[in-house]
Amino acid sequence: MAEAAETAPETPAKKSKKPLLIGLALMLAAAGGGFYVTSSGLLPGHGKQVDSAAPEPLPDVAYVPVEPLVISLGDGSPRRYLHFSAQIEVGAAHVEEVTHIMPRVMDVLNSYLRAVDARDLEAPGALVKLRAQLLRRIRMVAGEARVHDLLVTEFVIN
Repeated sequence: MAEAAETAPETPAKKSKKPLLIGLALMLAAAGGGFYVTSSGLLPGHGKQVDSAAPEPLPDVAYVPVEPLVISLGDGSPRRYLHFSAQIEVGAAHVEEVTHIMPRVMDVLNSYLRAVDARDLEAPGALVKLRAQLLRRIRMVAGEARVHDLLVTEFVIN
């Protein structure tokens, strides 16, 4: 019987938690140090940057209004219309030139909008595609260098 007591499995000794606590303390210290370095601006391109200089001046642009258009949508329903208005962003030096050719711009807008199918206008990304197509056509009429952008201010189908 004495032998049976000697060969009985011994309970393993409890491992020390000291290395775990040291590792946790080092990790917290490293995280705190990293936060301090990035938030204090010691790393270039990171942290709080105070810009004491004046903001950049706005570009020298002007906006030429486009007369509101009401386009009948020819899908068999006589009471469906597209109400469209926009502003053309141009360089300030080109306002008079673009205003002078506004009848041609209106013709291009009318022609394109009348050719678009009503179902295409109701699609989720329709306004983005329509705006890009109209801007391309306006730039063809007015000149690439004169027209910067087209801002759609009203696009309502009723």
